[in-house]
Amino acid sequence: MSEKNFTHFDQDGHAVMVDVSDKAETERSATAAGRVVVSDETYRLIREGGFRKGDVLSVARLAGIMGAKRTPDLIPLCHPLMLTSVKVHLQLSETEKAVEITATCKLKGQTGVEMEALTAVSVAALTVYDMCKAVDKGMVITDVRLLEKKGGKSGHFTAS
Repeated sequence: MSEKNFTHFDQDGHAVMVDVSDKAETERSATAAGRVVVSDETYRLIREGGFRKGDVLSVARLAGIMGAKRTPDLIPLCHPLMLTSVKVHLQLSETEKAVEITATCKLKGQTGVEMEALTAVSVAALTVYDMCKAVDKGMVITDVRLLEKKGGKSGHFTAS
């Protein structure tokens, strides 16, 4: 299959899902990251578990995992994938007054999992915002990016 066939447009210019049926199944993984910068008060409340809605980091972790699994429902033309692993890690950064988020998605399949990892981070970040917005509407979700991608025809990518 030539590279020109990997497009989201058919010969008439209509949007279509890319046909990956001729691609070999390989082990694939992707890791993405992002962060939510919060106020001093919000940081303290997250750290001390002071939000009435519950443990912000635990809820955001679960939301990120669920988001990765729902990526094709959120991003047009994404393939529904049988993810074999989704890990979402949230960590507080005292110096940045931020919640640092990383997500890694894995599968054995015909297409990559970059969008799933990016969606996991985005949904986790939005969940942090949702849980904390009563105290801090000025939070900033930032630096959502792909850190690493392994497997598939395009090979290994590591962000610089």
